[in-house]
Amino acid sequence: MREVNADSQRVTPAPGSVARRLAVPGGLLVAVAGAFAYVGTVDPNEPGHYPACPLFRYTGLYCPGCGGLRSAYAVAHGDLGTALGANAVAVFGYLVLAAVWTVWVVRSVQGRPLRVEPRPPLLWALGALLLVFTVVRNLPFGGWLHP
Repeated sequence: MREVNADSQRVTPAPGSVARRLAVPGGLLVAVAGAFAYVGTVDPNEPGHYPACPLFRYTGLYCPGCGGLRSAYAVAHGDLGTALGANAVAVFGYLVLAAVWTVWVVRSVQGRPLRVEPRPPLLWALGALLLVFTVVRNLPFGGWLHP
């Protein structure tokens, strides 16, 4: 429930509802932290812990996600260089997720909704970036992008 201050016509969040507004972002934080904790304890560099990438297994080509678990493992252990070497796009994704989550929490505390509405040019640019990343990492000169 929100209260409207008659003097300023400003909507202020009702007391006691901040915890309820933070429940979903908090739940997401717990889920992501749990996933990183699991990957941080079960090394993806050891064979047999995780299934192989089907695209790589059957074609020998690296998909944009190949090396993502290894990068998460490295991030969980504080090794940013290794994480970037395993999958730079995944590390960028982790940073974007952290930034959006932070904005979400701040807006939730303020009682304002989070609206993420990427425009089509941004979505096309991100798709093009992933396509270029995938093609370059599979070319002979793109070996530095291999996981």
